[in-house]
Amino acid sequence: MNSKISLLALVVLLLSACQQAPLHKKATVVFYNVENLFDTIDDPAINDDEFLPEADKKWNTERYTKKLEDLSRVLGTVNSEELPEIIGVCEIENRQVLEDLATTPPLSDGKYQIVHIDSPDKRGIDVGLLFRKGEFKLMHQEALLVDPGFATRDILYVYGKLGKDKIHLFVNHWPSRWGGTEQSEPNRLVAAQTLKNKVDELLAENPDAKIIILGDMNDEPDNKSLAETLTAAAPNTTSELYNLMIPLDEQHQGSYNYRGNWNMIDNLIVSGALLSGSGFVVTDQLGAVFHRPWMEYRNKSGEMSPKRTYGGPNYYGGISDHFPVYFQLNWQ
Repeated sequence: MNSKISLLALVVLLLSACQQAPLHKKATVVFYNVENLFDTIDDPAINDDEFLPEADKKWNTERYTKKLEDLSRVLGTVNSEELPEIIGVCEIENRQVLEDLATTPPLSDGKYQIVHIDSPDKRGIDVGLLFRKGEFKLMHQEALLVDPGFATRDILYVYGKLGKDKIHLFVNHWPSRWGGTEQSEPNRLVAAQTLKNKVDELLAENPDAKIIILGDMNDEPDNKSLAETLTAAAPNTTSELYNLMIPLDEQHQGSYNYRGNWNMIDNLIVSGALLSGSGFVVTDQLGAVFHRPWMEYRNKSGEMSPKRTYGGPNYYGGISDHFPVYFQLNWQ
């Protein structure tokens, strides 16, 4: 009788453990500026004229298909063991290009679902989110308006469950440095403050909220928007938000190369609850820049940069002018 009771107790414990654990004990989160992923169809509501077959860039179905295949290959290679659970992107024209990307192998194996909201950006470029069905459950989506005095990208806010964890996700593409860093900085401060207001609201409701911030901020970790307004600090310090790209930035690495200089303008930021405690936590408390030789361009001096699709009207046939950034989560 005692052996039967012990066996029954063991079965109960195993069932309880299975109910508490997520489907997978690891998850990969990626952000990628995909460099002007436009379709070839004219949309009179936005300024997409340069990405049409008759334009100087001669953007056609063949080039569009190649770019989709290249981007899918990159995203499908970030984790050699499985496809990423969550992918944030920017510089996409519309929902359709995300659907096309999600159905291009190898991403097509992931059965990705899409979160996209049209932004007021005059060029029509938006941010978006892909997540694997069965791994992340969408509960809420919202566009946070960024208003520096002109039409720019919204911040996409997504709330859902990754395994058993409730996760708040923000996908960003802050105003560019057009006109110079100092002149354009106030625009990015508006974006940073918009995000900060929402983050403060979430942390006031729950100090242990699990928050993930992805994006091309067009600012580096030590710039005012990130370091002071958002107060995203290094993982080994005390703060509410932590920028996982600071250690690599301090080593002069980057995700974007401007005139031979590496810039860490693609940032991954998390709340403290994702660095320690139970549930999903960030592996090694670090983010990473992903690149392989087939994603790279080397000049005559051997200096490497991302292999871009266009330089002005010139078609180079590359993938993107940015490298993707990512981090991994482990279940504790």
